[in-house]
Amino acid sequence: METVRTPDERFADLPDFPFEPRYAEVPTFDPADADGATLRVAYLDEGPADAAPVLLMHGEPSWSFLYRHVIPVLVERGHRVVAPDLVGFGRSDKPTDKGSYTYARHVAWMEDLLVRQLDLRDVTFFGQDWGGLVGLRVVAAHPERFARLVVGNTGLPEGTGRVTEAFLNWQRFSQETEVFPVGAIIDGGTATDLPPEVVAAYDAPFPDDTYLAGARIFPTLVPTTPDDPGGLANVEAWKVLERFDRPVLCTFSDRDPITKGGDKPFRERIPGAAGQPHTTIEGGGHFLQEDKGPELAAVIDVFIRATR
Repeated sequence: METVRTPDERFADLPDFPFEPRYAEVPTFDPADADGATLRVAYLDEGPADAAPVLLMHGEPSWSFLYRHVIPVLVERGHRVVAPDLVGFGRSDKPTDKGSYTYARHVAWMEDLLVRQLDLRDVTFFGQDWGGLVGLRVVAAHPERFARLVVGNTGLPEGTGRVTEAFLNWQRFSQETEVFPVGAIIDGGTATDLPPEVVAAYDAPFPDDTYLAGARIFPTLVPTTPDDPGGLANVEAWKVLERFDRPVLCTFSDRDPITKGGDKPFRERIPGAAGQPHTTIEGGGHFLQEDKGPELAAVIDVFIRATR
């Protein structure tokens, strides 16, 4: 598995992002690699080490920078916060071949980091976009480690739903466009206009197209047919979630056409979602952490305190 690693200087002087990265080595999970072959995965670990962790998982094509306005609020209120960079994003290593990225490998990489290495327990999970698609699979594999779930602007598709033309266009764009402008894509997914330095921070992990294989391939990994391996695995994950009776909260935003109505399966299928104060984050686009980070953090904090 050929990889590249974004130079550290690309991450210098990022706005409102004083957090120190931590690193772990995870197996490549590529049968073609020799035993012991690894990838370096970056993550943030802020707040008191003895506090129950809040796990924040980002999606496509962002990285943990997305949580820069969420983390301080949670830490100030006494929580430990863990926010990994998915492989191919942020400071994590980036395989250069699109074929190196599969849905199953993304789950395995995060499972190795969060369960085997960090041994997280009593976790409050929050996932948005692919952070939900990957993170909820880890939840389903280890439900006993999670005290509660919060989901916003995400899903766990089984490949049986209607595929919109807009999504098909997004898939085509990701594969065919000569330039994949990460910062501009995120700017387009927010309800507010991002300043140039923030757009540049989202572009920082990707000096050139060599680094973009993971970001480009992600849209094609979303299960869209019933026989998709990822969809079949999600069917099994849903069987676990349909027995999950610990508290579950939906925090979808009101200005995200991509995931509009996506809270319904969580509210109807997971027992722990019954009777919870599901919240609509007003004024938030697809990347609600960017538009309404402190508000989202406050909702998560209140939910934790109410369900301890």
